[in-house]
Amino acid sequence: MTEPSAARRMWALFEPLHAVVYFAPLSAEAFTQAGLTGFWRRYFAGRAAALGAVGAGPVVAAFFGFAPAMVSRALPDVWSRISPAAALEARRVGATAALTGLFDGLEVGRAAELLAEAARAADFSGRVLAAAHADLPWPDDPVGKLWHAATILREHRGDGHVAALLTAGVDGCESLAWRAALDGGRLREVTQPARGWTDDEWQAATGRLRERGWVDADGTATGAGRDAYAKVEQLTDELAADPWRGLDTTAVELLAPLTERAWAIVPADNPIPLRRTDV
Repeated sequence: MTEPSAARRMWALFEPLHAVVYFAPLSAEAFTQAGLTGFWRRYFAGRAAALGAVGAGPVVAAFFGFAPAMVSRALPDVWSRISPAAALEARRVGATAALTGLFDGLEVGRAAELLAEAARAADFSGRVLAAAHADLPWPDDPVGKLWHAATILREHRGDGHVAALLTAGVDGCESLAWRAALDGGRLREVTQPARGWTDDEWQAATGRLRERGWVDADGTATGAGRDAYAKVEQLTDELAADPWRGLDTTAVELLAPLTERAWAIVPADNPIPLRRTDV
């Protein structure tokens, strides 16, 4: 499995396994027990903790699509409420508990080994967020190992996606407005508030895309805009292909039922954006 289409197929399988951590009640409970409440505090603390007690600047850069003002409301204040080590532990405990409940009756061990094999084979050059997570200790239990591998792989792909967007010359807000324009703007209702951009910022970003000929006056993507975005997605897939070289093709068969269970927690209309039809 080396072609870009394989990388996209695998992303559709492992991304929901990781994303359970953001939406599962058991994940929220683990953070609450550790002393941290609030969805976005949990999100920024949990995802950024591998970098240490960083301020807003590195997180704005690494997460890319979030408005700086939104990140600054959480960081660095969140580190006065929870340490990075405690955030990482709460995140792991919550994700593992949620997935364990979802996977009742399913075999996890072999799928975890294959996904871990792919994560360990990844090249982390220039991929700071993925490398930070890859430096963390591996859980011993199969479910924890599966989630950790999925986390490394999704950050590996995400770092590559940011690089691909940068080659297209767009900023964080433009990247989201551009993606929303592909479906006539419907994705904006989910994405804009989830990433913290104001109406003025979103409209300004759309205006810049319009000047490039990528968005029509009605907010939908032009043919040129669709072609340019397709190149970004193709490059993202190419940059994400390395971990899958030589991977046992049974990984798809083993992961598919686990991913299906994860969709019981991950909202169908999520801002990732990933849809069940992508699987």
